[in-house]
Amino acid sequence: MQHKNLELIHSFFNAYNKRDMEALKNILDPEITWNIPGEHPLSGLKRGVEEVLDYFKEMEYYQFHAANLVIGVNDSFVVDCHQNWTDFNGERFEVMSCLLWKIRKGKIVEVYNFPGDQKVMNDFFIANRR
Repeated sequence: MQHKNLELIHSFFNAYNKRDMEALKNILDPEITWNIPGEHPLSGLKRGVEEVLDYFKEMEYYQFHAANLVIGVNDSFVVDCHQNWTDFNGERFEVMSCLLWKIRKGKIVEVYNFPGDQKVMNDFFIANRR
């Protein structure tokens, strides 16, 4: 049997990869904060479900997918390292990321994103800006 917080994060990735915004809305705390580092158009602190979902909708344009590689868990946090990829404009782009997820009362309340290479992330989003 898996830890309940692992089940929550697996549910998140399942909904994210299916682009299921309603399922994501049920997984996120209404007061969620999502921290996107960098110096690119999508970076910055996202506050509340609507801002986070708007960020995910923006990410849909880039057709990113994510697959978990390693996960650690306790009663308040999950740390996951995963592979992100897209074939945006016919060109493969892959990058590793780690996320620190804070969980409270069965909802995701805070997320910190740690890209494996911030410069390549900045360069990708700046070069492919809408």
